[in-house]
Amino acid sequence: MAASLPSFDHHRPNPDWASLPLFDRTGWRRMAFGDFAESIGERAEPKDAQEEIYVGLEHLDSQCLHIRRWGKGSDVTGTKLRFRKGDIIFGRRRAYQRKLAVAEFDGICSAHALVVRAKPKIVLPEFLPFLMMSDRFMNRAVEISVGSLSPTINWTTLKLETFDLPPIDQQRRIAEILWAVDEVIQTGDRLQTSILDARDTFFDDELRKGQTRSPETMKNLGMALVRIIAGKSPKASSEPATMGEYGVLKVSAAGDGQFVETENKALLSPDDFDESLEVKPGMILVTRCNAVLAGIGRACVVERTRPGLMLSDKTLQLVPNEGETDRGFLLQGLRSDPYRGFVERSSNGTEAKNVSQETLKASPFWLPPIAVQRRISERLNEFVQAADATTLNLKNQIEIRTAIKNNIFA
Repeated sequence: MAASLPSFDHHRPNPDWASLPLFDRTGWRRMAFGDFAESIGERAEPKDAQEEIYVGLEHLDSQCLHIRRWGKGSDVTGTKLRFRKGDIIFGRRRAYQRKLAVAEFDGICSAHALVVRAKPKIVLPEFLPFLMMSDRFMNRAVEISVGSLSPTINWTTLKLETFDLPPIDQQRRIAEILWAVDEVIQTGDRLQTSILDARDTFFDDELRKGQTRSPETMKNLGMALVRIIAGKSPKASSEPATMGEYGVLKVSAAGDGQFVETENKALLSPDDFDESLEVKPGMILVTRCNAVLAGIGRACVVERTRPGLMLSDKTLQLVPNEGETDRGFLLQGLRSDPYRGFVERSSNGTEAKNVSQETLKASPFWLPPIAVQRRISERLNEFVQAADATTLNLKNQIEIRTAIKNNIFA
């Protein structure tokens, strides 16, 4: 879904807007959050909204204002919240994850979120998301969260927190600048997506040609592996482990092709850490459990990681047969349709979907001779290098946005 800039046409222009000093706080007012924003508590039952868009916290990306994926009301149970286009969906549970997005459509969302709506006579809807993304707001949100296992923000507390708010003219100018930076970030993100889509298309074309020429090369995943190693889930807190602490991976650590080391939970007892299950660079991880089908059997390679993290019972390590299987080829094959379709069809469970080791081993998997795998893997690596360069540029742009934002809202 392509991101679009908000329209400012409905605001009366200030002829002197270009000369407004962004950091001049003359006229700024300290106000309670609830004075310029409101929490929308409209309830919705999934059974009455089965075909509507559903946005869970798992669909939100940290520090990204855009919703890039979603499910349907039929995927979930329990009371949800209704949101409208232009509302802000803010993950009030585990606020340290910094999950916040502006809705570009109507739908329902997790009750572990707050649906926040600007009071436009006081704060511009285009401006409010950036105030909420600032370190000033997010750090305070973490501080006022309550609960140990899943710290959560209560609206009754948040609405009383005070923040400095500039006049409307400055809000408009600040928002326009930050949305322009955001558009640059989104353009880079779309470029990265195009590169990775081209990688997937290349592999799929090779797979189709390979199946046509040599049907016997379609085997199963188990034939590409020496073994599968399952993790454990000892008692842990809801907070990620700090350096020096031991942690266990959350299922979200196996991101879409990338390992996310911050997605872990600190062990309550260091004695529970199992050195044989420690996560190390080079490992290929697969999820065996997830709340959504697309997250089942999702794979990533650990490029780098801090010490002291271990596999959970929801993550598996695939150990490839090095003499018969190229690691880059294996990782890409775990994104291919034959494997993905089989895993999703074979999963079971109600609220959380599961897949067994035996099912993973039995999944269809294209396994041509090792020389063919290496040739394809070399080409795949070229796509990866291009994507990595784009990632670095994106990181720089995000740092620029963060610096502007935090200087304004310091």
